[in-house]
Amino acid sequence: MKTFSPTPKDINRQWFVVDAQEKVLGRLASQIAHRLRGKHKPEFAHHMDNGDFIVVVNCEKIKVTGAKMSDKKYYRYSGYVGGLKETTLSDMLATKPENVLMHAVRGMLPRNSLGRAMLKKLKIYAGSEHPHTAQNPQPLTLPY
Repeated sequence: MKTFSPTPKDINRQWFVVDAQEKVLGRLASQIAHRLRGKHKPEFAHHMDNGDFIVVVNCEKIKVTGAKMSDKKYYRYSGYVGGLKETTLSDMLATKPENVLMHAVRGMLPRNSLGRAMLKKLKIYAGSEHPHTAQNPQPLTLPY
């Protein structure tokens, strides 16, 4: 019996909608990363991008445990002396709530061109509306 190795014609991508309201950030990000990689499919292969498209709505209503709202910080560096900027999670949720979930999912994907291709299949929106109704995304209920 031969080992099955999927080819691009074997890939069957679907569209799913996830409501992030009252979901915990890390748990939601890990389940989204699992779906983006395609690890839930029997034809999963490490060297291929065979995951699904995920549309996340209501990401501004995400929650975190503990004191992360004030303690968790996001850093960026301009490259100049004294150019290190820091932003707390509460400030980031107030200004750019999409970046909070995007940053969490990006850290759980491979750090190569394959991971960047997987991240392009993630669409995040702050409100409850999204422009992907033509793709007929199915609602996805996550276990936790």
